[in-house]
Amino acid sequence: MAGKRKNNPAGSTNSYRGDVLRVLGALKVATADQIQRIGAPHLTFRHADKETPSKQKQARTASHTGALSDMRKHGLSENGGSTETGDRLRNLTPKGLEAASYELQRPVTEMGSTARGAGSSGASHPMAVNETVIAMLRPKPNMARLADDLPHVQAAAQAAVDGPDGIGTIASYWTEVPLPATGTWNAPGKGGAQADLVLTAPQDGVPLLFIEVDNCHETPEELAAKLEKYARFFRRKVKDTDGQERPMWRTRWNAPAGRASDLPHPPVLLVFNRIGERNPNHTIPRLQELTRHLWQGERQQGGHHYYDGKVPIVAVGLRNLREQGSAGAVFARFGRDRPQPLLEAIGNPRLEAADARAREEARARQEEYQARVRRAVQEQAAKKAAEREARRPVCAGCGARFTDERWEAAQATDWGRPKDTHPHLCDDCKQRADTAKVPAVGKQEHPEPVRDGAPEQDFRRYARRPVCTECGAGFTDERWRAVERVGWGASQEPRPSLCEDCDRQAVTDIQQAWPGAHQHQEEDRAVPEQKAGGTWFSRFRR
Repeated sequence: MAGKRKNNPAGSTNSYRGDVLRVLGALKVATADQIQRIGAPHLTFRHADKETPSKQKQARTASHTGALSDMRKHGLSENGGSTETGDRLRNLTPKGLEAASYELQRPVTEMGSTARGAGSSGASHPMAVNETVIAMLRPKPNMARLADDLPHVQAAAQAAVDGPDGIGTIASYWTEVPLPATGTWNAPGKGGAQADLVLTAPQDGVPLLFIEVDNCHETPEELAAKLEKYARFFRRKVKDTDGQERPMWRTRWNAPAGRASDLPHPPVLLVFNRIGERNPNHTIPRLQELTRHLWQGERQQGGHHYYDGKVPIVAVGLRNLREQGSAGAVFARFGRDRPQPLLEAIGNPRLEAADARAREEARARQEEYQARVRRAVQEQAAKKAAEREARRPVCAGCGARFTDERWEAAQATDWGRPKDTHPHLCDDCKQRADTAKVPAVGKQEHPEPVRDGAPEQDFRRYARRPVCTECGAGFTDERWRAVERVGWGASQEPRPSLCEDCDRQAVTDIQQAWPGAHQHQEEDRAVPEQKAGGTWFSRFRR
């Protein structure tokens, strides 16, 4: 503890010193009160029971005041004068800005100046910028740090937690950012602007927003000249690292590309802090007329507008922003007839609605087309099925239609000839026909057994029982064996495709047609008599 007190006599912790670095690194100059409200908002509720506002402020800012004291000892911060209300201003030294770059994860070259001398005139404008950041942030207290506090303290803090959310974190804000119309980022030339605030919070729907804070001291013409400088910067193009020309602002910040017909420039938010002599209600209408060529879009048939190459300009009062936050309908976009929440004011909700309708109509057309295609396919399939059913064969015996299996079997061919024996009958009728042609099992003759020592000289010509080609009757076993005997030792049947009855009938028909033909055939088939011991040609000597 002694070593810690020696290094940090005010007793500050790393957490509170980190708050100071983050806040002053982003805002450049601030009071201890503003640092506490941004970095540790739970302290606001813990010390709300003090007797006077002065004591409340002293109690809730004590931790950050000690951190500023220790950081001043280490050369990281310094006092920068006082505000008009007597609050001491604090800013970072170059060494402190370098330390803040690590907290904010920004390059040192983008940290900006040290803001020395900002408090010489009361720093009314930097204080209004800081209050704008707090109103946009709406810091939420950490309820875990209030777990041991009184119930009414926890209830007040919970009400703040349940309120509208803010946009971004302190690291989402940049102050005093040069917008060079000529020159470079680090060495801007003449004719450019300097943004009071730049907000990048894509996680909250605000990818890029430029904020200009006015204490109601400037005339509409002066504000219009500033907006002209913004537009000039937005139109400037430079070559990017890939050699392609792009808007200069896109080389530093990211934003959605948008659609080809609607590519607006980044929006500009005007925050009016009414402490000057000018009334914003009179300034804004005049400013709209002076800048109409910068923000007015082209109306489309669907009621929406295209803002290609235009600058969306939105106005709001700091008091309304502080009370209602970014979710309140207090943002007036130039060219629109009613205030809107911030996300709607900087966006194009009518175009989004038109795109949503177009997508829905395209989806409906696609679904209707797919339904028509499905119906056409179903109708075609039904037509083909009906045509196939019309071609389905009908049994010649019973009149029943063939099954798919029977139809396929009846159509099967072998070398162009039908395989099926009854292609015009269904399975049942074919089975009955085969049963009627085949003799009973008990009356079938069995083939003669092969004699011992007799060579097997014939083989089966037909793998299945033959059927007479004349009458269609199945062959008997004896006829089947007779027509199957082929070879050197077996006689050749002259009509193997006929059954016995048809074969006899064929012989009778031949005899009636040509008498004596059968006798000549028998003689021709007789084997000539051989002489014993004669030679093979002896029969020709007879």
